[in-house]
Order: sequence, then C-alpha cells, then structure tokens
Amino acid sequence: MTTSTMASPARLNWIDALLTAFAPMIWGSTYIVTTQLLPPDRPFIAALIRVLPSGLLLLIYARRWPATRDWGRLLVLSALNIGAFQALLFVAAYRLPGGLAAVVGAIQPLLVMGLAWGVEHKRPLTPTVWAAVAGVVGMAILLLSPTTVFEPVGIVAALAGAASMATGTYLTRRWRIDMPVLALTGWQLALGGLMLAPLAVWVDAPLPALTLLQTAGYLYLSLAGALLAYALWFRGIARLAPVAVSSLGLLSPLTAVVLGWVLLGQAITGFAFVGLAMVFASILAVQWTASRGK
Repeated sequence: MTTSTMASPARLNWIDALLTAFAPMIWGSTYIVTTQLLPPDRPFIAALIRVLPSGLLLLIYARRWPATRDWGRLLVLSALNIGAFQALLFVAAYRLPGGLAAVVGAIQPLLVMGLAWGVEHKRPLTPTVWAAVAGVVGMAILLLSPTTVFEPVGIVAALAGAASMATGTYLTRRWRIDMPVLALTGWQLALGGLMLAPLAVWVDAPLPALTLLQTAGYLYLSLAGALLAYALWFRGIARLAPVAVSSLGLLSPLTAVVLGWVLLGQAITGFAFVGLAMVFASILAVQWTASRGK
C-alpha cells in the first residue's frame, strides 16, 4: 500500500469536516438575521418558517418513506434536532446578544462526550476532552465581559438548546437510520416543523405584512439555514465521530461574533483575540484526534 493511499482516509475526513463546518457557520448568522431583519418577538413562527417548507421540499425531492421500525426513532430525532432545538434557538436569539446566545452552545462537544461515557461507558480521549474544554474557555474569553447582559430566559433556552442538539447528534450517529441523507433531513425538518406549528399558532402574535427584507430573511433561514445546513450536518454525522461534529458547532458563536464585528461594529478587544485563537485551535485539535482515533 502506497503512502498516498494510506493518507487518503485522513484527507477524506478533513474534506468531510470542512463541508460539515458550513452548517454551524450558517447557523451562526441566525442571530444577526433574526435581530436585524425579522419581525420582533416571534421565535416560534421564525422556527416554523425555517424548517417546515424546506422539509417538505426535500420530501418531495427524495420520495423515500421511513421503514416502519424507524418511525419511533425518527420522531425522537425530529424533536431533538429540529423541534426543540429550533424553538429554543430563536428564543435565545431574540433575548440575548448573538455572540452570547451562541457561546452557550459551545458546551455541545462536552455533552456529547458525556453521553458516550455515560451510555456506552466509552471513556473520552484525554486530548479530545482538553481540546473541547479549551474551546469553551476560548469562547468565554472572546465574549464575556463586565458589560455582558445575562437574560435568564435566554440563557436557559440556549443551554437547553445545546443539550437538545447534543443528544440529537449523539443518537443520530448511534441509531443510524437507513435512509439517504436528504430523505433523513427532509423527514426531520418536516416532522420537527409540525411539532412547532401549535406553538407558532397559539403563542406568537400573527405576522404583520412583511417587507422585502423580512421576506428575504425568512427565505435565507429556510433555504440556507435549514435545507442546506441540515443536509450538510447530517451528512457529517454519518461520516465523522459525534464529538468531531459537535466541536464544529463552535464555529456558530465564532461566526456570530465576526458578523457582529463586521456588520454591526461590535468591538473585539485585543484580549478577545486570544479567545479567538483558542477556539480555532480547539476545533482543529478535536478534528485531528478524532480522525485518528487517538
């Protein structure tokens, strides 16, 4: 076997990681789109519009029904990955600054490792644990300051959303439902959207007449933030270790911070750049150790 042949699996892992990374980067833009473009105080309507139309489009395209034995698991995954996560994500997005809302989700890699340890008794690798911890610390350095406002409902929503997504990521890989990635994505988006519909109707105020920018914001959240991002995310879950996928979630708060800096003029101090470097190093370290099984 040649050296180039032996190296190809590692190269493929990095390609898969790069493609998967686009999903949390797109999700990181949710906060600025929500606060700058969407009508105020309608988190469940935003979540519903984001996931249900894109899910129906994928179902029409894929034309694949789940096996009877998979329906129960599919409903659980739809609730965790889509229904609960999207509802909590938008509650946090409306109540917290984008970077702070996203940074709480940085605990996802640690939660996934905790699930693997607790359920499978699979002790997490020490380098991976420390790399994940470094990512959380880096995000804290990057975002937390004496002027940071901690809105309790927003913080709880962000924490619960991180736990929901971490559990969904772990179970998606563990259960391995036998469906093409686009069909699996479509069913989860559609079922999760149906779970969100009662909240959108009964809790949120009706939508006003939408402006062109508001319509564009909803279209972006649905087509890019759901259809494209979740397709890439579930593809990554099928090909990468769960902790490697979850560590890429750190790109979501990172993207939120960079967009706030570039588009809204939110300052990044000199010390915050240390946090930025720690986050990048953490992501690379987790990918490196996970791809080699060390």
